[in-house]
Amino acid sequence: MPPTAASSKSTYTRYETRRRDPNPHAAALLVIDVQGHFASLTAPAMPAIATTVALCRGAGIPVIYTRHVDPVPRSRPLAEWWPGDHIGAGTPAAELLPGAGRAAGDLVVEKSTYRLEEALRGMGVEEVIVAGVMSNLCCETTARDAFVRGFRAFFSADATATASREMHEATLLNMAYGFAYIVDCERLEAAFGKGK
Repeated sequence: MPPTAASSKSTYTRYETRRRDPNPHAAALLVIDVQGHFASLTAPAMPAIATTVALCRGAGIPVIYTRHVDPVPRSRPLAEWWPGDHIGAGTPAAELLPGAGRAAGDLVVEKSTYRLEEALRGMGVEEVIVAGVMSNLCCETTARDAFVRGFRAFFSADATATASREMHEATLLNMAYGFAYIVDCERLEAAFGKGK
């Protein structure tokens, strides 16, 4: 199946079980793994990712990028599940994609370093907005982990993508049921416009 991002309106309203807007004074945007290795998966969501980044920047929300870089040697679970799928440090596969809105001074966290929670706490962040790839793997894991660690989580329906619509929508269903408020570009634009 081709990579997919959600149709914002249909998926967003279909799975919303609770409604809340992010607080720009307490939130950070996490852009997950928008890097060369995942370029084809990211492509359908890239316009919404760029819009989400711009909306968050406009609201004064810090933008943090993560990227997956495999350790050498690779740990057993990763090597077992993804045997031929290695992302080496310093390779084009590890680099963030142009068009994702990265600006000078944005924090970039390599996931193997586990600095993300420390950085968020140091910034006074209480809420995270999750965008990027893959919806059903790293994005969902990030949102669940944030929730478990006491952060309020928001999950973007249109600025996340994965390999199939079925997996994407299953993630939105899981997130809305117990871990995150579902948002999209339209919701963020309306929310951040309220304070102006």
